[in-house]
Amino acid sequence: MVTTPSVRDEDIGEKLKRYARTHDRALRDEIIAAHLELVEHLARRFMRRSEAYDDLVQAGSIGLIKAVDGFDPELGFEFAAYASKTIVGELKRHFRDKGWSVRAPRRVQELYLGLGQVVDELSQRLGRSPTVKELAAETGASEEEVLEALEAGHAYRSASLDTPGPEGEPLTSRLGGEDDSYAKVDERDLILPHIAQLPERERLILHLRFVEDLTQSEIAARIGISQMHVSRLLARSLAKLHDACEADAREFESRS
Repeated sequence: MVTTPSVRDEDIGEKLKRYARTHDRALRDEIIAAHLELVEHLARRFMRRSEAYDDLVQAGSIGLIKAVDGFDPELGFEFAAYASKTIVGELKRHFRDKGWSVRAPRRVQELYLGLGQVVDELSQRLGRSPTVKELAAETGASEEEVLEALEAGHAYRSASLDTPGPEGEPLTSRLGGEDDSYAKVDERDLILPHIAQLPERERLILHLRFVEDLTQSEIAARIGISQMHVSRLLARSLAKLHDACEADAREFESRS
């Protein structure tokens, strides 16, 4: 007697294809359950931001549900990688929308969150703290909007504004803002273990290129090799990191 394989016997790829065709709720629940470990893993990366772990898992689970509903298996992408980006996006949205004890308009939130980097850049350029007028000119906002954003910043509760910084100063002295690397924090966290396994010189070149933002010729002069050699080492390192991250995604998919 020939029996039809049960849903549990099918791999995730087949389940995703079947769900895309049928939108079967039970099948959807199985796919979600199989990836809750991924949600928990990504939620733990955000725990340093003073938010309850259960709330993070709940927000990440919403992202997972959106990923299952929005995934198109015909495009050939790996679901684990697609879901990771969707889950992290939902976690970031959670902090953006829920991290304000007093509700501020979205435009004010975004302006406030971008002011930290602007303050740092202007402080280095001017050799002093920038004025509101200078912040307005740099951001393209009006002085009133800058003042409104700074005032609204006191309602942001992802961390206490009185928490001492690395040199003992309160966070308010730096406006509590984010730099532009926040949008890629998840990718950075995922790739750091693989960077640590690279040879010391390759790690140095990556640091000089992507942290200190030096050109290849500047890197060559700094470490005493040719620019061509820098280019080859950089390309090799990036290829290694790409392959390692792809392997991580495949491993998770196979365990699911």
